Amino acid sequence: MTTAPFTVAIDGPAAAGKGTVARAVAARFGLAHLDTGLLYRAIGAQMLTGADPIEAAQTLTPDALERDDLRTADVAQAASKVAVIPEVRAALLDFQRAFARRAGGAVLDGRDIGTVICPQAEAKLFVTASAEVRAARRHAELLGRGADADLATVLEDVRARDARDADRATAPMRAADTAHVLDTSEMTVDAAVAAAIAVVAAARSALGLGVER
Repeated sequence: MTTAPFTVAIDGPAAAGKGTVARAVAARFGLAHLDTGLLYRAIGAQMLTGADPIEAAQTLTPDALERDDLRTADVAQAASKVAVIPEVRAALLDFQRAFARRAGGAVLDGRDIGTVICPQAEAKLFVTASAEVRAARRHAELLGRGADADLATVLEDVRARDARDADRATAPMRAADTAHVLDTSEMTVDAAVAAAIAVVAAARSALGLGVER
């Protein structure tokens, strides 16, 4: 088992498949995984019920990440809104950085992992796809949960969220200079996972590290 830090930073827009890729990479190499978007979703969910987002970020507990309503469309939009607040991002910075450099290694997925949270990450990926493809994926996901979702509305929401994430003044979403860009628009899940694993395996090999599992 690797004891030195080995961080995989996986960034990208909503519904690009980065969460699926991150979980698969973590399982393949025996690394801890953190979906950083859940941190912002947890705060967004609290904001929707009247909480102050800054205070919610400063007092966030692991239990807040276990709520069963964090994957709804309303919470996703709220998460995007609280994510532009500098004080919210600052409150969550230390938690994410400590997780990223934990002994044994970690995979983090989000919007600014490779650029802000852990720019020294040993492997960086930017997982993306066209807005239309991502909207179709999110629409199917919502329908699968029994939600009443309209594809045109979902596409509008995806584009609006992209704009907020990319244009915010603090830690805008972008690919790190050294990130491997993985466009999943026309890729199967298996193909995307295999491509990501190959990138991480190459980074580990360059450091003289082996495959954990």
